[in-house]
Amino acid sequence: MGERLRGRIAILSDTHGLLRQEVLEAVQGCCAVLHGGDVGSREVLERLGAAAPVYAVRGNCDGGWAEELPESRTVTLLGITFFMIHDRNTLTGDAARADVAVCGHSHQYAEYREGGVLWLNPGSCGPARFRLPVTMAVMEVMEDGTCRTERIEIPRERISQEKTSQAKISRVKASRAAEAPVPADIRRRIPGVMRDMDRGRSMEEIARRAGISRQLAEQICRMYVTHPGVDVDGILRRLGL
Repeated sequence: MGERLRGRIAILSDTHGLLRQEVLEAVQGCCAVLHGGDVGSREVLERLGAAAPVYAVRGNCDGGWAEELPESRTVTLLGITFFMIHDRNTLTGDAARADVAVCGHSHQYAEYREGGVLWLNPGSCGPARFRLPVTMAVMEVMEDGTCRTERIEIPRERISQEKTSQAKISRVKASRAAEAPVPADIRRRIPGVMRDMDRGRSMEEIARRAGISRQLAEQICRMYVTHPGVDVDGILRRLGL
């Protein structure tokens, strides 16, 4: 007799405001969705929540709307205890008591065991960045308590209307950025914002170090993430500055 399936759990991260049709299709039939942060918008969680209950943590790029999301959390589903945090390097909480630890931030898929805990980074299934693959995971939990993880990679040729989606996001973010106070020497400050984001600093710290509002820091960071290879001039154009 074959193993009986208890249920499936979708695990994803770093959507940065872009929820692909392929991701929605993969989530169908799952009993829960775990989101490892850098969600990008409340709408992403609402649309995922229409398919299954969503458990999410706040990422370093998530803005004021995401204050309701915890930085880390522990949840037990189908008899499996999951610990969740966006950036493992900012670890808070006790991951050692979990069966599976979910993280994100790097945009790179990783799956390994450490201290008896399965660490799973599903990568990013949001905007394609550089040459990194677009990935997520689905975990199958069997009746005997064992788990197996399927890595799902969205082929480049199936990435659905990304340029159109990115353009819409850019227009919205640019209009919001125009409402934030902009220093006269913003061109000089943007490279530091980009470096601090790559280093995983919190949005509050990025804004403080650059001497700009958090709102403006969020817009710059999102432009940087959603437009791979963009330079300072490109960010300024997209923000309408």
